[in-house]
Amino acid sequence: MIQPVLLWFRHDLRLADNPALEAAMASGAPIVPVFVWSPADEGTWPLGAASKAWLHLSLSALDADLRARGSRLILLQGPSEKVLPRLAIEVHAQAVFANRRYEPAATLAEERVGKALAAVGIPLRVGTGSLLFEPGSVRTKAGAPYQVFTPFWRACLTRWTLPVLSRAPKRLPSPKSLPNSIALSDLSLLPDRPWAKRMVSHWTPGEAGAQARLQTFCAEQLCGYTTGRDRPALAGVSRLSPHLHFGEIGPRQIWQSVMDRANAGSDGHGESTAPEAFLRELGWREFSHHVLFHFPHTDTSPLRARFADFPWARSPSHLRAWQQGRTGYPLVDAGMRELWATGFMHNRVRMVAASFLVKHLLRPWQEGARWFWDTLVDADLAQNSLNWQWSAGCGADAAPYFRIFNPTSQAAKFDPDGLYIRRWVPELARLPTSLLFSPWTASAVDLRAAGITLGKTYPNPIVDHATARERALAALASTRGSSTVPTQTL
Repeated sequence: MIQPVLLWFRHDLRLADNPALEAAMASGAPIVPVFVWSPADEGTWPLGAASKAWLHLSLSALDADLRARGSRLILLQGPSEKVLPRLAIEVHAQAVFANRRYEPAATLAEERVGKALAAVGIPLRVGTGSLLFEPGSVRTKAGAPYQVFTPFWRACLTRWTLPVLSRAPKRLPSPKSLPNSIALSDLSLLPDRPWAKRMVSHWTPGEAGAQARLQTFCAEQLCGYTTGRDRPALAGVSRLSPHLHFGEIGPRQIWQSVMDRANAGSDGHGESTAPEAFLRELGWREFSHHVLFHFPHTDTSPLRARFADFPWARSPSHLRAWQQGRTGYPLVDAGMRELWATGFMHNRVRMVAASFLVKHLLRPWQEGARWFWDTLVDADLAQNSLNWQWSAGCGADAAPYFRIFNPTSQAAKFDPDGLYIRRWVPELARLPTSLLFSPWTASAVDLRAAGITLGKTYPNPIVDHATARERALAALASTRGSSTVPTQTL
């Protein structure tokens, strides 16, 4: 009788293009698929509420996919370095297969599991399925890790070759009997609250949902991506990020589908730069993971050391107003409310909302990162950290601190008809578009006609843009030891 192998699912909850599954299948041994719920493996960043709700549904979908192939998912709970060796011994496993993760705590957890398995004579065989390039494989000519995106991505493109992608197996070889599993409900991932049920109703977690989303994007949105990506009221972005984060789809699969669509030719109405622009976003994902891998402190500390003592303000009421979408700036509020309702926020609005927190309110970027971590279904430690440091101007490839987004002009530029704001801030829906982006400038007559009482039905701005901008620039000057800094308002 051939001894079985364990297939340890992590952030790779798919059956197609899964290197660990391919290796397990190639062994010719019966496969025991297992997922271990071990929050301790995530260090100081255990999954937030939105991510846990997504994970619940993703695990359910994966189990259904496995059952359709003559297997099922074994769920266990506890420290991975204890639970996996115990299961491996129970089933007399000859090896454990898994795909690598790159977050600092997950890397350490993998090392602990490998040592614990080795202690009982069982090897851990690790594949690479979540990134296009292994961290450390792309370096500068001097051998240092890149800290600027453009040369990093240029170096990636010079060495990129799309490998042959595997399809999901029709059946998984399974032992005569699979070990016991706890129930998915025992993990308490899906909060018994209306919020969670409303949020996940906007999504279809799982590999099938990811593939459907990719195909829809390639067929309907890719051709207009270059311009559509900045319009939050339009269906112009892929919304693949949560699927990609949990590994329901891999970056190589996305690359192939986008290039297949591009090579098939357009109908004459598409944007020739759209595929390149979209794949560049995959590049930013790669870059963020490489940066965090090489600079593991950047999940909580600035990469640029001079920002460690930045004079942040401490106003809890401002933080709460931002979290609740009650800042008085309609585009910021719309984004924060979309986030709470759906677990997602359009990328353009994320930039504006993040800039508002760290520049207008002078709140530490770490507070924003923690809030997004808990509320985003696509909360990815590397991308979340890099993006917040970009907004604060203290990280790799950071936007200059003096670049301050004006939430009013950004709304007028990217939501010109006010459709996005009217959807998520319905109390302003009856305002004329010319007043929608700055309701505090409306006359008493216009406000009354729209059914708005500023300070009651909708808040007055919690800070004045011009005053907040000057305060942010002064804070930067004190950090840099200079009395003057460049200015740039977007």
